[in-house]
Amino acid sequence: MEQRNLLLAIVLSVAILFGFQMLFPPPPPPVQQPETAGEQGSTPVPGAGTAPAIPGLSGGVPAAQVREEAIGISPRIEIESDNLGGSIALRGAKVDDLVLKQFRETLDEDSPLITYLSPEGSANPYFARFGWAASPGTTVTLPDAQTLWQSEGGTLTPDNPVTLRWNNGEGLTFEQVFELDEEYLFTVTQRVVNDAGQEVQLAPFGLISRTNTPDILGFFILHEGPLGVFDEVLKEVDYDELKDDFEGRDVVIETPTTSGWIGITDKYWLAALIPDQSEAVMTRFLYNQRDGRDHYQTDLIYNASAIPAGGSAEITNRLFAGAKEVVKLDAYEEQFGIVGFDRAVDFGWFYYLTKPLFYALHWLNATLGNFGLAILALTVAIKLVFFPLANKSYRSMAKMRKLQPQMLELRERFAEDKQRLNQEMMALYKREGANPLSGCLPILIQIPVFFALYKVMFVTIEMRHAPFYGWIQDLSAPDPTSILNGFGLLPWGVPELGILNLLNLGVWPLLMGISMFLQQKLNPQPPDPVQAKIFLMMPIIFTFLLATFPAGLVIYWTWNNVLSIAQQAIIMKRAGVPIGGGSATKPTT
Repeated sequence: MEQRNLLLAIVLSVAILFGFQMLFPPPPPPVQQPETAGEQGSTPVPGAGTAPAIPGLSGGVPAAQVREEAIGISPRIEIESDNLGGSIALRGAKVDDLVLKQFRETLDEDSPLITYLSPEGSANPYFARFGWAASPGTTVTLPDAQTLWQSEGGTLTPDNPVTLRWNNGEGLTFEQVFELDEEYLFTVTQRVVNDAGQEVQLAPFGLISRTNTPDILGFFILHEGPLGVFDEVLKEVDYDELKDDFEGRDVVIETPTTSGWIGITDKYWLAALIPDQSEAVMTRFLYNQRDGRDHYQTDLIYNASAIPAGGSAEITNRLFAGAKEVVKLDAYEEQFGIVGFDRAVDFGWFYYLTKPLFYALHWLNATLGNFGLAILALTVAIKLVFFPLANKSYRSMAKMRKLQPQMLELRERFAEDKQRLNQEMMALYKREGANPLSGCLPILIQIPVFFALYKVMFVTIEMRHAPFYGWIQDLSAPDPTSILNGFGLLPWGVPELGILNLLNLGVWPLLMGISMFLQQKLNPQPPDPVQAKIFLMMPIIFTFLLATFPAGLVIYWTWNNVLSIAQQAIIMKRAGVPIGGGSATKPTT
């Protein structure tokens, strides 16, 4: 019975660790449709009563052949910093050309930089813009997506803000002052000067528009798509969720809030609108299908305010567009009081374990100079934390191994009387102070840590392209070697085999399997031959499954096994239990 319980615990552990990959495979990437994107006229906010109108979803602008041609359609203000490059279109005042200068598409030094935002008319339009909406019944000419703004200030840099200005010819002057910090944050101050001779009521807004559904991984442990934090509550909406609700008209999800942010996230990148944290706003997630393409929008709008004749009004918003680096998100959250900004990184259900693990790795990496070494050091720290508990478990396992001859004798004596056998077994355990479930504990202890560490390596950009030593140049990717390319010695890469990628066994997964097999040999062996064969298969199963996991996680598991083997061997030696087989001797003192 005790072996059956142990086996059940291990099987459940395997299911927790790996079941989601088998049960929730990533869907095929969406098909990119022909290009005819754009931004249409105003659409009322559903359910908002007399709220001002805000521009709706895209549709109708002809597509250019290449991104560079689409950029050239409008005069522009250049953007230049250590982290960002690109431009702002003066037609529409759109932030629609952005390149992340610190990140490349692959490990190759000549690989293209990450192109993040793109203008209308390109293959995959993705941009942000800010503007104003008028209350119903107000007759006033407002700047729209085609308005040509005048600029002052030259190139936008961290040291040089720029001002966009437009006069509607009716006494209203609209201004947008763009500031850029050293990282990925734009501060946008919207201002209206009223020289029209009468009061007007206007509401500032901001929007992020994305055309086409991007290629996503499709893992349920990672959210990619629209999201936001509203009054301290994180809300995530999947692309598929919006598409499934589409019935020929705009899909709209509204949420009022007085703090937080709204945007669209990829695995490593984020575009987010951040309103004044003390002002009430209405936020929306929108979706529609036009011209054969998917159109997504996240936006926010403030309450309309009265601007008296001869007066002015302004509001400050922020736009984050860049890499989801945890330390920087936390710094923004603290500096500007942005509620829940760190939730843009999908730390998941184990947030209160995953984020501390990330910061532990981050600190160790800064100290040791390598994320791989940080993983090894973190593993040692975790082993030290659980050292007393693991020691107790291993001592009990050593006792179980010493009791195996007596257990076999009892099984032979009471083979026909299961109830009596269980009674005698329990009496033996109690007399000798052994715990039949001791073998479960080391595995069960690792489960939440393993899963949290997996999340850290899977969702944080800090692990992306982080090298170790030798052939491991990206700890967030699987081991690049394989038995199918002679572990990197043959002149071709690892073949793509789909579900058969499990056969691409690299060096580190094999080392992990060997270490797991050696650790298993130290444990009490099941007396039942069937159970013994199942246990023998466990290292093989784990080896194939972990072959597709990030190399950093496999290194963690291997190193953890090595430390466990050393700890367990020392305890067994002190307990007089033979490590390599044979009969037990008197315990040492």
